[in-house]
This record gives sequence, C-alpha cells and structure tokens, in this order.
Amino acid sequence: MINRKVRIIFFGTPEFASKQLDNLILNGYDVVAAVTAPDKPAGRGKKNSVSALKTMATMHHIPVLQPEKLKEESFINTLESLQADLFIVIAFRMIPEKVWKMPPLGTINLHASLLPQYRGAAPINRAIINGEKETGITAFFINDQIDTGNIILQKKILITNDDTAGSLHDRMIVESKDLLFQTISKITSGDIKIVVQQGLISNEATLKVAPKIYKADCKINWLKQGQEIYNHIRGLSPYPTAYTEMISDTGKDLDLKIFESSFEACKVKEDIFTLLTDNKTSLKVALHDGYIHLLKVQQAGKKAMSSKEFLKGFHFEGFWKTIV
Repeated sequence: MINRKVRIIFFGTPEFASKQLDNLILNGYDVVAAVTAPDKPAGRGKKNSVSALKTMATMHHIPVLQPEKLKEESFINTLESLQADLFIVIAFRMIPEKVWKMPPLGTINLHASLLPQYRGAAPINRAIINGEKETGITAFFINDQIDTGNIILQKKILITNDDTAGSLHDRMIVESKDLLFQTISKITSGDIKIVVQQGLISNEATLKVAPKIYKADCKINWLKQGQEIYNHIRGLSPYPTAYTEMISDTGKDLDLKIFESSFEACKVKEDIFTLLTDNKTSLKVALHDGYIHLLKVQQAGKKAMSSKEFLKGFHFEGFWKTIV
C-alpha cells in the first residue's frame, strides 16, 4: 500500500524534475518544500530567470528554498525544522553529506540511465550520441559520490533510430512517474532489495560516462562516419544543438545549428565535405560513406526552420564546404 503521508522535500531544477514534482502533488503526496537553484539574470534584458521546479512549486503553493550554498547554516536549520522523512533529488547539483543523511528514510535520486552506465550530467544526450539502442531510469540512494549509490529500482527504455534527446527526454518523464511511486512505496513499506552498483561492474573499462556537454562538444566532426554524425546531431537536439561552420570558395562563411538531419549511406561522387544544394529544398553534405541531409537548421540571429524555408532566404553561390 502506498504511503502518501510521508513528508517529502524535493530537490531539482529543470523540467524533468518539475514534472515529477507535479505528479507527486497531483497524486496526494505530502511535499513540504522544494529546493532549487537561485534565480539568475538571463537573456538580453538580464531579467531574473526562475527554474522550472520553482515555477511548478509556486503553482502548487509549495514553499521554495533557494540557497546559494547547500552548507549554509540557515538552510540546514530550515531543512531540519521541516522534519521530512524522505528527500527526493532529480537533476540537481551534488548534495553535501550533512544534507543527504538528514531524513530517516534516506535521500533518493532518479537518474536517466541504467546505472552504473552513463553516470554524470548528460546521460540522455550521451546515450544517443553513442548510438545506444537501450537506456533507462534508475532510482537509487544517494551516497558521497556522484551516481554510485545502491540501486532500488530500474526500468529499461528502448531508443529508436529516430529519437532525439528531446523525444527521449519527454518519454522518460512519462516512464519515470510510476517508477518514482513504486520507489517511495518500497522505501516506506521497508520492502527494499538494494543492488550494489559495484556488483554490476565486471570491468571498469566497460563503463560509459555522461559528462556535462560544452560548446566544443557540439561542433560536428565531419571526419566521422555518417551514422556517427547523425547520432551526434540527434543526441544534441533540441538542446544544446550541434553546429557546423561552412566556407565558400570566395571566403564567405556561415555558421549553422543543425536540429534535424538524416543519413543516406551510399557511394559518393563529390569531394567529401562538399555542401550540395539545389537552393530550393535540398541541403546535404558529402561524406566518404554517404550524405548527411540537413533538414532543420538555424542561422545566427534567426529562428530554426526547415531547409526549404532556410533556402528561401539564403542563396548559396559558388563552391561551399564544411570546415572540419
């Protein structure tokens, strides 16, 4: 039987976390506070930007805590005064031991991979970039190292060849709902059979990691196989987005973000890295093993659009190629 009276404090920042908070509240769970990142200036106007979790918590009239530092005495005192039974952490920064050891039922995390694989900040992106056919969600107890705690439950999720980071992210939000409910139920009832992650590791060399993605990681490496480039593009779509630099034989240059593409494996007649277009609907890059068709792109300062719409406003003259 699910115990919805357990007092919960929820830690998180982005949409992935906010949707789970919403699910908990709508299903009658007692969330006594939400902890999220401080508001910060963003955009050209430098207006304060609030996290998705704060927006959701405020909508449900849940108290919001936004400490600059998680070891602040005032923050620790507030947490203790709330007398929560369980902390839930989803897509948040590393929590100090004094905090995660506080609740009697422990502190759990929901991670978007089948741990111990893809520990780190970008498991959804990295799994697609690496061409994985399967990933999943893991509920585990937090310990003093990132994503290494004892596993409570896991759920496998298939990755299709058409999935992007965005589509997989949205599907994981839905799949996470019941897994989180089941995890809370097992913890509150004492019906837990934990799995130690180290016992799942036969060889450290087989572990794949998911470090944070930086701008340099987003640049397309046209020297790679076509399928690898295709995976790279969809693994970064819609955010932070793959990009490429192009140059013409007259010295003109163009930077494009690539949101959608397809890979056509075939023999190529043209020189590799050549940009091919009819300046109407087709835009593709020649590789040694086929073509990458650019289907949705964005030029700096403009909105993302289909290649057809893009070519209505941009005309390629002369010979263009991608910069490797």
